[in-house]
Amino acid sequence: MNNCTNEIVKEFLILAFHTSATTQIALFIGILLMYLMTVIGNLIIITLVCLVTQLHTPMYFFLCNLSTADITFVSVTLPKVLSIIATKDHTISFQGCITQLYFFLLCGDAEIFILTCMAFDRYVAICKPLQYAMLMGKKVRLTMSASSWLIGIFNSLLHSLIASSLSFCDSNEIDHFFCDLKALNMLSASDSIYRDILSSVITVLLACLPFLCIIISYVYIIYTILKIKYSKGRYKAFSSCTSHLVTVILFYGPSIFLYMRPEMGDSREEDKLLSVIYVAVVPMLNPLVYSLRNKEILDATAKVKRYLQNI
Repeated sequence: MNNCTNEIVKEFLILAFHTSATTQIALFIGILLMYLMTVIGNLIIITLVCLVTQLHTPMYFFLCNLSTADITFVSVTLPKVLSIIATKDHTISFQGCITQLYFFLLCGDAEIFILTCMAFDRYVAICKPLQYAMLMGKKVRLTMSASSWLIGIFNSLLHSLIASSLSFCDSNEIDHFFCDLKALNMLSASDSIYRDILSSVITVLLACLPFLCIIISYVYIIYTILKIKYSKGRYKAFSSCTSHLVTVILFYGPSIFLYMRPEMGDSREEDKLLSVIYVAVVPMLNPLVYSLRNKEILDATAKVKRYLQNI
């Protein structure tokens, strides 16, 4: 390990995308559109759930939390990318980088547990419908939501404190489009043995176990659905889970491939592409997944529209 401290690095250079000027313009437009669509779409979801009493259910309560995480998720990363492309200024202060890392991890962790809460909600609704009101009462869902955010707060704080204590002697160039934990660890000159062990333990506890809980929930859900005698009932039960199931696949698919695959010398640009899907595309798609062919959301939209027209 090199004998150096963080005081050597006052700022980082975010290299972002190595592309031509024409491609940079296309990237700027694409990222800007994805950012606006994500913020507007998720704000619409939050507004509808708050205003329409028919949506005051546990599933939509958790959806509001998911939308809040998505808005924060993109707002802490994409505006900086747009600034880099527009101004060609790739610098970010050390404090700014750690702050970005903190909120990025916070929202990512919160989404993992919110999706797990939503899976439990679907499990109770389909497998234990008579106990749904008791098992998913107001206090229960508030506790589940608060726990999701608190776990994210403490885990992101831990990783941010560790990252802030790392030594960066050889280079200050982050070969990514935001301050990613993986990129910072690769850049650091500090000994990584204990850090890697801690990271592996946390990954198992905070990512793999919730994912396993989601899988187990859907095993029970599918088993219960298959026991329903009538095809119309099976379709109705399964259709209540499709939006959440698609969201889980969209969230876990890119992240598993991104963080679990072995590191290769020419994989940095592939990592960036996967990160764009993970950071920008998935939060943009979540409102669409929960609104397209969702009668409750469509009815709520129509009700708010009629109310606004009558003002």
